[in-house]
Amino acid sequence: MTIKVDIQQVIEPGEDIWLPPRADIRRWARAACRQERDSAQFTVRIVDWQEAAELNATYRQRQGPTNVLSFPMEQPELVDPPLLGDIVICAPVVVQEAMEQGKDVAAHWAHLVVHGVLGRA
Repeated sequence: MTIKVDIQQVIEPGEDIWLPPRADIRRWARAACRQERDSAQFTVRIVDWQEAAELNATYRQRQGPTNVLSFPMEQPELVDPPLLGDIVICAPVVVQEAMEQGKDVAAHWAHLVVHGVLGRA
């Protein structure tokens, strides 16, 4: 009964970019995943505007970045714990949306991590 969450971060926090601690991301992701299964592994990738826009255009045929994308993994049954795929979160979009919508940035991060995981679990 293991939920492994790998975090890849390709953007650094800055004056206008706030990133939650990795422990918080893992905690939110595991809590969401446990609603559906008791073992899994997946990656949360934190990206910038450019990578999010490229992925959104390539996989959703939509222009511009989006807040969260989930990529399912087709896997052999022998992988244990099961590999669910990748969740990509665009840090600048998360911060911008939170500010525009009057939300706490950490709460918006938590919401989008959970949303991305539930899209995979």
